[in-house]
Amino acid sequence: MKTTSSERRSLIIFLVGVTLLAYLLARLGGWALPAVIAAVVLMVMGHEFGHFIVAKKSGMQVTDFFVGFGPVIWSTTRGETRYGVRALLLGGYVKVPGMSWDAKVEPELEKRTYRSATYPRQVLFASAGSLMHVVMALLIAFASLTLIGQPTASKVDVSTFTKWDGHALNAAQKAGVKLGDEIVSVNGEAVTLNNIDRLIGANSGTRITLIVERNGHDLTLQATPVNGRTIKVNGKPESTAKTSKGFIGVGLSPGEVRSSFLGAVPASFAKIGATVSAAVHAMIQVFSPGEFASLFHQIASPAAAENHHAQVTRPVSIVGAVRLGVQGAQAGTSQFLLILMILNIFVGLLNMVPMLPLDGGFVAIATYERLRSRRKERYHADVNRLAPVVYAFVSVLLVLFACTLYLDIAFPIANPFH
Repeated sequence: MKTTSSERRSLIIFLVGVTLLAYLLARLGGWALPAVIAAVVLMVMGHEFGHFIVAKKSGMQVTDFFVGFGPVIWSTTRGETRYGVRALLLGGYVKVPGMSWDAKVEPELEKRTYRSATYPRQVLFASAGSLMHVVMALLIAFASLTLIGQPTASKVDVSTFTKWDGHALNAAQKAGVKLGDEIVSVNGEAVTLNNIDRLIGANSGTRITLIVERNGHDLTLQATPVNGRTIKVNGKPESTAKTSKGFIGVGLSPGEVRSSFLGAVPASFAKIGATVSAAVHAMIQVFSPGEFASLFHQIASPAAAENHHAQVTRPVSIVGAVRLGVQGAQAGTSQFLLILMILNIFVGLLNMVPMLPLDGGFVAIATYERLRSRRKERYHADVNRLAPVVYAFVSVLLVLFACTLYLDIAFPIANPFH
């Protein structure tokens, strides 16, 4: 089907609007903010594409494929499906007729409805969005392992410099150490995160030889650790130990080792498996009465909301998730990919909770109908009878969303990457 002039005009306006929005977001929060929002939108599109492709391959009719909710910003029709973007980018949907038994459908299209599909196709269609999140998480994990690597204590990178009071440069900076350098050895002894503190600390006032790797080349640098009791950071001594301990003023982080393509396959599955396990436990905690009591307490008490332990264990809203994504992107590509991987797993699991209007609710209903059906008679569940339960569950979700949104705006979680 050819594109009409009105569709072309609408597309141009949409693209100009997206460009302006990206520019404004970049001005507001730097390059990381539009990058994170774009990643979230792509994640939503991936979820909906899972539903879309399964519906198409199963012979179901797909009438709509939209990203977002609310007023239509742009749309186009191809074949029997209308594609488009709506104003509120808080999700998306794929519309297939016959999602309930009382939905009105033209008789000639009945065989292509969701309710007429076989049980396996219904379950696969409803689960496809969450399965796509798992696939996306696996791809992110694989890309992270092969292109960036995973942290290891056997490699030590310089991530920050400590500002010493009254000193323009600390010992490491005077020696020529740069951010991103990998410290390979100290006085000829190979360095790990477990021994570098000892190697430097034992040489207070004595010049040491550092071998650092920078841009693939080894450099030899000379540094003299300073007794931590004689230097101050923000008015406090760097060390309060009774004996002298040397410092050169660097913050260290584990370096990263890339996996081979073959080795990254099982490692990716292991990483996703561990993330799923942790996410399941976290989700059970999120919906527990104790968590809601904690959220209410944090809303009522600013001191409780600013408590470090409460912030570490607190669930986040979409605002908090985007903020964490931006902070991860600013901390480095590996942290950004880690946030995206975790977000995919959480969204995929949340959608499979067996309650309407989530995808897991449709799986539960299809399974119930399957169990109640007989060989020659298919059981039809009356979804309307679930309305009170659905309203109660949606109310819980709204309360959770409102609480976390307020806390993320009023008491944002401290940057975990600092």
